[in-house]
Amino acid sequence: MTIGNKKLGLTTKIFIALILGAVAGIIFHYFIPTSYVRDTVFVNGIFYVLGNGFLRLMQMLVVPLVFCSLVCGSAAVGDTATLGKVGLKTLVFYVVTTALAITVALLVANLINPGIGLDTSSIVVSDVALSQEKISLADTLLNIIPTNPINALATGDMLPTIVFALIVGIILAKLGSKTETVSNFFSQFNDIMMEMTNIVMQVAPIGVFCLIAKTFSGIGFSAFVPLLKYMFSVLFALFIHCFFVYTGMLKTMTGLSPIKFIKKFFPVMSFAFSTATSNATIPLSIETLEEKMGVSRKISSFTIPLGATINMDGTAIMQGVAVVFAAQAYGIDLTMADYITVIATATLASIGTAGVPGVGLVTLSMVFASVGLPVEAIGIIMGIDRILDMTRTAVNITGDAVCTTVVACQNGEVDKDIFNDVA
Repeated sequence: MTIGNKKLGLTTKIFIALILGAVAGIIFHYFIPTSYVRDTVFVNGIFYVLGNGFLRLMQMLVVPLVFCSLVCGSAAVGDTATLGKVGLKTLVFYVVTTALAITVALLVANLINPGIGLDTSSIVVSDVALSQEKISLADTLLNIIPTNPINALATGDMLPTIVFALIVGIILAKLGSKTETVSNFFSQFNDIMMEMTNIVMQVAPIGVFCLIAKTFSGIGFSAFVPLLKYMFSVLFALFIHCFFVYTGMLKTMTGLSPIKFIKKFFPVMSFAFSTATSNATIPLSIETLEEKMGVSRKISSFTIPLGATINMDGTAIMQGVAVVFAAQAYGIDLTMADYITVIATATLASIGTAGVPGVGLVTLSMVFASVGLPVEAIGIIMGIDRILDMTRTAVNITGDAVCTTVVACQNGEVDKDIFNDVA
């Protein structure tokens, strides 16, 4: 799709599909009378098949994509003896901030209640919906340890799959050249899954159009307010995490000025916002940290690429708000054990979320599965999420930079004269 000589990007296409789908759905809801053609051919035929077909494609990616990404990521950083204190501090920082991010998201979402008021009675829960069965917190903790990892992979049981992938990756790193063939296999298969993700996302505009059209054809204008509340909840949680959690940790752990940090790093945040990909910002982040903040490249060249792979706080925030939104929209009560499960699952899932646009939605279905939420809710928020994707990418790479600065400062690898030089 092009306008003049300018080719539209995927984000623009999905946003256009969102608007057109909403318009089409409203027309079907208010202006086209009930008939066989409207209800059977279009709403429950074309819209249903194409929309849920896209959801199936996304679900198809979840297990192999997360497994391979986690194996490759943990293999790259799994040897803690080699990584030393820098690696350990970085890993702890990333995991802790991600857990804080999902906690902030759950608190904000329960305060704003984005899903209340959305009538989902007309949205049919299809056979791609996830099981509503819940298990206790104790069993959830035990189930983290896979008794049969192959069965966990086959059934899409993600918590034991994640743990098994992490263990495999750490062992691959420990054995080094002895397992080079296996390491190369996972690396190449991970490339295949990333390319498959890119291919599936190319049909996202069609899927979004059909999902949104079917949703609005059943509930009309009543979907607008909950969607705006969902969008505001995500943005508000991202704001709190970026400008209070990150800056608070920076000030507390280094004594450096958060205002100077944000001011100097803002161009990188803007670039991340425009590209919606953490990976694309890696060179610019390293250069900015070294030249404008005096952070040693020896530290940043390790922590920034690692962060682009495993530190996805913005994605975790989106997933936390989406869980509350879906639970409220479908009238599903979440217990404290469910919330703890979401925090654990989203934290682990963020480790395997690649730094490219759209992958966070793929792993969202895994988070939904952990507490038995229907996957249809992803279709409701998908179009809005593409707008939010750019914002949370900016938060993701800011977290990487804050972690790098903290770790470098604690290891005496920050030139504070450069950091404090406003010129």
